[in-house]
Amino acid sequence: MKGRAKYLLERVGLTDRVNHYPSQLSGGQQQRVAIARALMNDPKIIMADEPTGSLDSNMSISIMDLLRECVKEMQQTLVMVTHDPMVATYADRIFFMKDGHFHDELILKTEQNLTLQEKMSRVFRKMERL
Repeated sequence: MKGRAKYLLERVGLTDRVNHYPSQLSGGQQQRVAIARALMNDPKIIMADEPTGSLDSNMSISIMDLLRECVKEMQQTLVMVTHDPMVATYADRIFFMKDGHFHDELILKTEQNLTLQEKMSRVFRKMERL
């Protein structure tokens, strides 16, 4: 267990803060600890509400790469809510909601050859139609 915890803290960039209490961590650091904790026991489904909301863009990419790796290598399912179109491009399938109702869907899984820019463009076009 300690080995997995150490690995996850390393992946979220917090090995230097391992002996700190939550009150000694920034909001972004606390969010990264929460992500590591959520992944600790290899859940079948990961529920993430704005997993990169308090993070800078570089750390957001790192966290999304980690979550994507978990989905791929450990056959986990990630259900995520985000307002960030860049983060949404990591999804295989995107549901668009407005006023609490589903309005549209975008499937990116079959379009893995698209660049990030092309994926973001497709996300923005769908968002404009809402």
